Amino acid sequence: MTGLSATANTDAGTLRELPLGQGAWAQAARGDAAARLMEMGLPKKRDEYWKYTDPTTLTAVEAPAAEVFVHDETPLFSDMETLRVVFVDGEFDAEASSDLSLENIEIARLADAAGTDIHWAKDLYGVLEARGQSPVARPLAVMNTAYATDGILIRVTGKVSKPVHLSYLHQDPQSDAILHHCIKVEEGGDITVIENGPAAARFNKCMEVDIADGAAFHHVRAQGRDHERRAATHIFTRLGTESTFKSFTLTVNGVLTRNECVIELTGDDATAHVAGAAVGDGNFHHDDTVFITHDAVNCESRQVFKKVLRNGATGVFQGKILVKAGAQKTDGYQISQSLLLDDDSQFLAKPELEIYADDVACSHGSTSGAIDEEALFYLRSRGVPESEAQDLLVLAFLAEALEEIEDEALAEALLGRLQGWLSRHRK
Repeated sequence: MTGLSATANTDAGTLRELPLGQGAWAQAARGDAAARLMEMGLPKKRDEYWKYTDPTTLTAVEAPAAEVFVHDETPLFSDMETLRVVFVDGEFDAEASSDLSLENIEIARLADAAGTDIHWAKDLYGVLEARGQSPVARPLAVMNTAYATDGILIRVTGKVSKPVHLSYLHQDPQSDAILHHCIKVEEGGDITVIENGPAAARFNKCMEVDIADGAAFHHVRAQGRDHERRAATHIFTRLGTESTFKSFTLTVNGVLTRNECVIELTGDDATAHVAGAAVGDGNFHHDDTVFITHDAVNCESRQVFKKVLRNGATGVFQGKILVKAGAQKTDGYQISQSLLLDDDSQFLAKPELEIYADDVACSHGSTSGAIDEEALFYLRSRGVPESEAQDLLVLAFLAEALEEIEDEALAEALLGRLQGWLSRHRK
């Protein structure tokens, strides 16, 4: 079994040995991360950026069990032409995966590349994660760098003809998986990466994305379906001149999910959009934590997060835009909104702006509200049943976040999955 149970004893303050069979570059990166983790320790509820989310079950030595959800739905994105990479409870499944060769792209497994002394990933693995530790510590990402058992390393040299699909399957109720992906998009490269699946009973995933000048990275992710699962994910990305980063996440189940996104705009005229839609029912806690640093001229960032909560579900948003001195003509936009369908659910938000340049346009807003009774009455007066009318209003509320997906086929696939979830959870 992989995961924290195989790596750390936090009560004793000691860490077990790093994975064996590592080459020089991997050993150096893992050793550095292990040392950093020992110094900072694992997160606690009293930490500022964890005050809304209790990390206890994410850091416990043994992962809480998560029942495998059995369903007859067609796997998401299965009808699309993709290069499929499959992990089952954190272990690579070669038979279920596609041939990993494709024009303008080089793909390798971390488990294989880490055994070599020289690999292009040595300049990326753990590098952006380490940069993302200041000014806010992110210990679960450090732990991931030190102890990830596998992952995918992708180097993009041109426009990739079809999406790379990372599919995470969950079969063992006790599984505890740690995966680390590195994606290097070279100048002029363009790639779409899609992810879906529950992955494991407990899942710790880190993705580092380095986007060179004029390159583009598109990312679409769906998290579900097993409700008892727990996950902590991190995306660290650095953007060059005139580069593009766009990421969207749909979450419809899960007892506890914490998604962190740390973005550095280091080249002029770069664009970074990160968005998410979450719908939760009952024992559901969903946390989006975003930190965007503008460190170049005329860059655009956009954060759009919508959450629909009921039956005691909890949503969290912590988003920050940091504009450094000299990052003139920055355009930063941030919106976080929740739709509370009862009096038991709650939305906790902490939007922040920190600006050291004077020629900028930055804004943020956060709201919580209930279903518009007038709109609901209007639909019901025209013969729409109450439950269906409520679903229509929920979809209208989430529309701004879904519009952040550029690929219409991907957007339609996620919309269909969202409509199915709403119909199953009607009153």
